[in-house]
Amino acid sequence: MNRKSTKDRAFILNCIVEGNSIRSTARLTNSSKDTVMRLQNAVGEACANFHHNHVVNLPCRYIQVDEVWSFIRAKEKNVHQGIVGKAGDAWLWTSICNDTKIIPTWYIGLRDAQSAHEFAQDLASRLANRIQLTSDGNKVYLKAIENAFGHDIDYRMLIKHYDQSKDEPDTIIGTPDDNYMHNNYIERSNLTLRMCNRRFTRKTNAFSKRVENHINSVSLTFTYYNFCRMHKTIKTTPAIAAGVTDRVMTLEEIVEMSDRYWENKK
Repeated sequence: MNRKSTKDRAFILNCIVEGNSIRSTARLTNSSKDTVMRLQNAVGEACANFHHNHVVNLPCRYIQVDEVWSFIRAKEKNVHQGIVGKAGDAWLWTSICNDTKIIPTWYIGLRDAQSAHEFAQDLASRLANRIQLTSDGNKVYLKAIENAFGHDIDYRMLIKHYDQSKDEPDTIIGTPDDNYMHNNYIERSNLTLRMCNRRFTRKTNAFSKRVENHINSVSLTFTYYNFCRMHKTIKTTPAIAAGVTDRVMTLEEIVEMSDRYWENKK
């Protein structure tokens, strides 16, 4: 079977990470929908492996975390008995470093204690220093953060009061710095995600139909964001700012990395 060139595959990925759907990407690149989907899934899995191996020992000092709602195939309220376990709400647990803007980790699951535990454990494993952490008022963070970090953290929740003009900070562990008691960066990161990943755009039919596609799409989006995309605030990529790499990666290099991953997996 003929395979598209590295340049052509990079162009397909560029369309995806700039917020196009699978079908619009297929039209823009004169490719079949199945070709685009297979490429996204292959590169997405390779990106997840690449991130796992390279985004470690981060020098972050301040981290913000949040959860982003999406769904697979159908919203939770519309899931019928025949598709239970294959559809419904899918929460993306995500994080960002205030200084370097790198996204250290993410996790897709439910908005429950188990997902919070998996997310917090992975986050803790990637950090080199004691950090200050800010989350929303989701109570499942309490045990998850304590189990992952113990008391070697400065942790503060921001309790949202929608009838008031500002959030109420609640110190949980340590002595957080009042100058960093906000979640502005993670909220802006969530907007970037919704702008750059079509599956998170509300009120469209571009939502994911399978969880595997959803996971691979997010892995591609965040790897591109961390390693390839120049951040306008810090004037470089988050990966360079965090000392993970010393150069900007291209999408052609992402494609080549994916090829090596699958060749080694044979």
